Amino acid sequence: MARVLISMSDEFLNRVDSIANSEQRTRSELIREALRSYLRKNKMSSMKNAEENAEALSSLLED
Repeated sequence: MARVLISMSDEFLNRVDSIANSEQRTRSELIREALRSYLRKNKMSSMKNAEENAEALSSLLED
C-alpha cells in the first residue's frame, strides 16, 4: 500500500483524531473513508451533469 504525506493544521488534525478515536478507528481508516465518500459524491455529480447535458442535447436536436 502506498503512503501519502499531506499537510493540515494542528486544529484540523485534532478534529480528525477526535472523530477517529470516538469511532475506534485509525486516522488512516477515517481519512480513507472520507476520500471514498468524496469520490462517490464526485462520480454521482459527474454522472448527473452528463445526464443533464444529454437531455439538453436531445432537446436541441428535437427542435
